[in-house]
Amino acid sequence: MLEHFYTDICATKGWPKYLNLIPSKILNEPLSRLTGRVPSGIPEGAITTFPNFGLEYALRLRKAYSMYEYTKLFLWANKKFAKLVLDEGLKGSTLYSFNTAAFELLQAAKKQRKRTIVEQTIVPRQVERDLIREEQQLHPQWETPIPDNTFVEEYIEREEREWKLADTILCGSKFVKQKIEERGGPVERCTVVPYGVDNQFTVQPTRLSHDNKQRKVLRVLTVGSVTLRKGVPYILEAAKKLQGKANFRLVGSVRVVPEVAGYLQSHLELIGQVPRSHIHAHYAWADVFLLPSICEGSATVTYEALAAGLPVIATPNTGAIIRDQIEGFIIPIRDVDTIVEKLQLLANWPDLLAEMSESARQRAVYGSFDNYAKRLIQVFK
Repeated sequence: MLEHFYTDICATKGWPKYLNLIPSKILNEPLSRLTGRVPSGIPEGAITTFPNFGLEYALRLRKAYSMYEYTKLFLWANKKFAKLVLDEGLKGSTLYSFNTAAFELLQAAKKQRKRTIVEQTIVPRQVERDLIREEQQLHPQWETPIPDNTFVEEYIEREEREWKLADTILCGSKFVKQKIEERGGPVERCTVVPYGVDNQFTVQPTRLSHDNKQRKVLRVLTVGSVTLRKGVPYILEAAKKLQGKANFRLVGSVRVVPEVAGYLQSHLELIGQVPRSHIHAHYAWADVFLLPSICEGSATVTYEALAAGLPVIATPNTGAIIRDQIEGFIIPIRDVDTIVEKLQLLANWPDLLAEMSESARQRAVYGSFDNYAKRLIQVFK
């Protein structure tokens, strides 16, 4: 059904494809990650990339350290990408794009009488900003505060103008749809389509061996940027309360101030960002997956955790597909005591851990690429 695919950069087009000729062990971390960007199954002739733009965007992104800088950069990148696409010519009968990257494309598509679909990958920016501000008031030393600025206001306006131009708005979770409705968006054009991941995250159930059942220390994994949005302060407090009973590992880019990062390292493993190809080993290490996010769309790391056979402890705000007390636990946001309670339950009852692990594997089928494709195609049709 895909007529053409536009993206910034991938490892199969332009100069990036030559990176595959270089031994991976001598590539630095960003270039190693780039070699994993392969749009498999899409004919090369159906792909248009803008690698120089992609490189510039990546370099700028590495220098951004505050929400102000990120917002300014995202606006620049989205407008620039849309212009590059339009300069090439908008192909296909339907435009399928992502929130805040679509406005100029949607305008053009409407003029050309194309069908328009926007995927709202996270809750509306206004909602996200309000939730993060609450977190910053609770934890004022963790991140640089978000100042009131024209870039944030422009971002919010851009997103909400896109809703008016979209024939269909795809939401990864009910949480996203609910927040669009709260912002006065066209909820009648919103459709919830949970995501999917491939089977590369499947981990053999060695963790459920006799030796692992006898192990007293529970291994707790979180994958995602180390930020207030991901609920990291509550992971830290749980780690302190469960010291000696559970090991906590955070995998993802660290976006808190250095002093906080140093304090985190004294209570848990702070791995940092790793290439996509290396993430499998961390899922294999863990017993449980924890994501007490304040704000998400539908966090695909929870899908990956299910595929790895990990019970998931998450908030409703993560948009996870887990069912409470079956594949894990749905817990309130900002609730350290409940995090500790559920982790202790799984640590003390290895049979429950094993049962939830098996349920997680079964639930992962619903969150597979194949079933995601079926859900998505139903919307297209």
